[in-house]
Amino acid sequence: MNLRRFLAATFALSLVSAALSGEAKPLLHDHVLPVVATPDFKAPLDASFSIAKGKWTPQDGVLSVLDLPEQKHIPVLHHKVGLASATIEVEFLIEGPGSFLVGCDSDKHVGRVVVGAAGLSIAEDSVKPSHTIAKLPMTVKPNEWHKLRVEWQGDQMAANLDGQELRAQHAFLATPKSRSWLAAGKSVKVRNLKISGEAKP
Repeated sequence: MNLRRFLAATFALSLVSAALSGEAKPLLHDHVLPVVATPDFKAPLDASFSIAKGKWTPQDGVLSVLDLPEQKHIPVLHHKVGLASATIEVEFLIEGPGSFLVGCDSDKHVGRVVVGAAGLSIAEDSVKPSHTIAKLPMTVKPNEWHKLRVEWQGDQMAANLDGQELRAQHAFLATPKSRSWLAAGKSVKVRNLKISGEAKP
């Protein structure tokens, strides 16, 4: 078996394994990306993370997120590793009204996936306010755990929320990345975060 066939067979096997384990299948990548971070949320976050806004408290495997109204900005947690290609897998629970976001930056925002009560959307940030380029209406119930997978590669961004997929393409999404981030409105809980990726395209 030559190398190309071996890699194809390995990738196919990883898809079968993901399907059997209930994981979302890859959306943009043709190979499994190396894992960069898998915090267990049982101890303080390591130095690759920094809290930009809000209160982020890890305890017993769950990261509790709380808005601090005096900051006048939704809670934001940065992961300070720039990834040209990335997969971010996470489970979240929105307590009451609010939202949950996963995004990436250069020296400013580049792109984001936004989850709200009415569904899923992808936006790019070449303009202010950010420009929604894809939208998927669906019901996202509060006080229930939801599974989200976000990927970016080149000028594309994609997401899978509870088995529903959304993809988008825009030239600005190809901007080199300096970090990724999670953000949340009001009160949210996060668990099972895994960040995978590669620094070079």
